[in-house]
Amino acid sequence: MTELTLNDRIQEKTAAALGLFDGVHEGHELILRNTMLYSLQDYAPAVFTFRTESIKFKHGKPFEYIYTNRQKLHRLHVKYVLSPDFDDVRTMTGREFAENILVNIMNVGAVVCGDNFRFGKNASCGVDELRTFGENYGFEVKVVKIGENHFSSEKYREILRKGDVEKLYPHNTYSLWGEVVRGNQIGRTINFPTVNQLYAENQLVPKFGVYRTWTFIDEKGFPSITNIGVKPTIKGVRNPLAETHILDFEGDLYGKNITVEFLEFIRPEMKFSSVGELKNQINEDVLKVKKLINENSHCFHCAIT
Repeated sequence: MTELTLNDRIQEKTAAALGLFDGVHEGHELILRNTMLYSLQDYAPAVFTFRTESIKFKHGKPFEYIYTNRQKLHRLHVKYVLSPDFDDVRTMTGREFAENILVNIMNVGAVVCGDNFRFGKNASCGVDELRTFGENYGFEVKVVKIGENHFSSEKYREILRKGDVEKLYPHNTYSLWGEVVRGNQIGRTINFPTVNQLYAENQLVPKFGVYRTWTFIDEKGFPSITNIGVKPTIKGVRNPLAETHILDFEGDLYGKNITVEFLEFIRPEMKFSSVGELKNQINEDVLKVKKLINENSHCFHCAIT
């Protein structure tokens, strides 16, 4: 994937998907699939979006995003992406956006968006104006009707806040992709080593608790169990993070990017009176996850049926 700046220009013709793509859910996937179809016309697949962290408010409320920009781009699988800061584009008129961004930088032959797509200063333009600009500048506009049958990003957030990740299946998933960072290594002392991944500022953190998960390392999957929270039993830990114990795996993953896919909520996060009590509960959690794996052994990476 080539990440573009506002000073770049793509030489080949592209088909560009337009949107914020927060969560990259099934509605977004529908837009992306329609974009990929233009490869039959030799248009390179591209995406215009905003750098997620640059959006501080949405609909007048603080914006709590599902994925960081880096995590979002990791899920897009296109040839080109332009994701400027929102402030670098927000004062453009609709015509300036069409001419400067879509035509001059992205060299579009076609654009694809959802039926609620807005652009231009103060979101003054919609799909009707986009079609007009397409006629004026010579690019095709395909509008995908998302409808109520597909997930919205807000529905996605609501599910994550409640911890109901199994309700995302079979058409949506929630996974945390990112670098493994060093923790306080308490898990190693109780024979349950974990890999730690951090959440960014203003990023939505799912309901605190223990989840059955599946961890991908270099595209190879391993059953795992993950705690999201602030580790209330351990003094001094307050920023939320995801701690994953990978079953039947040994190795040093510090500094490596891994993907942890969340399958099922097991229990809420708890504070224990001692590390020994914590160890006993983790052992029970692992036994429960192993039982669930055996019960679902016929399913793809033990997903919920």
